[in-house]
Order: sequence, then structure tokens, then C-alpha cells
Amino acid sequence: MRIWLAAVGKAKPGPARDLFEEYKARITWPFQLREVETKKRLEGVELKRAEAELLLASLPPGATIVALDERGRMMGSEDFAARMGQWRDAAVGDLAFVIGGADGLDATIRQKAALVLAFSPMTWPHMMVRGMLAEQVYRAQQILAGHPYHRA
Repeated sequence: MRIWLAAVGKAKPGPARDLFEEYKARITWPFQLREVETKKRLEGVELKRAEAELLLASLPPGATIVALDERGRMMGSEDFAARMGQWRDAAVGDLAFVIGGADGLDATIRQKAALVLAFSPMTWPHMMVRGMLAEQVYRAQQILAGHPYHRA
């Protein structure tokens, strides 16, 4: 299974990017980051629609999509790992996580998603969410391998 992360915005050097890179390096599944940005000055619905087009275009065809959205389903790490294991065991070739911009995700992405996932009802900086996601993917990998990391 190949893991993809499509996200709006370019990560700048700093602690949030370092956190993402640290956990990404620990993940044994191939993991690819695709950063997208609109070139036009858009706002509101038009901006979200343009970002959605760029995000979806950055993913491999047929990828199973997980949309990160504050209105999504919250789940514990073990449930998340179980879901990742189900996709792995079902021979999902490409699993794509999608993080929108400051205004969130366009509805088209949520509708295409196999899972709409929320880390919390709180709003998190988008660059921080990348690191949090990478850590949870790593944690899921360790849970599925029977490693005690997840109990730390």
C-alpha cells in the first residue's frame, strides 16, 4: 500500500515540517507528499473549489481517499490502525489523505472520501496536522506489527 498526503500550502522550514519529516521517515509504507497552491487570487467557495481540483489532480487515479476535516469522524489510534489494516488487507494500492486550506475542504472531496476523519473538534494549524497525521500513520503501522510503541 502506498500512502499519499495531498495538502494545500508549501511547508516552510521549522518545527512543524521537522515533525512531519521525522515520522514520515519512520513509516515503512511508501509515503509521498503532494503540496498544492492556487496561483489565482480567489476567496471563499471559489478558492475551496480550486484547491479541491488541485488536490484531486495530485492523487493517483483510483486512490482511496481519507479527508481530514473537523466535521469528520473521530477515532482512537487502535480503531484508526484497524481501518488502515483493513485497507492493507483489501489490497488498496493507494491510500490518500487530503488536507485542505485555511477555509477547509470543498464538499466534493468529502463526498469522494471513503472516510472523513477529524483529529478533534478543535481547529489545528494545517502544517501541524501533517505531523500529527504522519505520527498516527506510524502508530498504526506499529499497532499492526504488534509493537508496543502505541502504548507509550
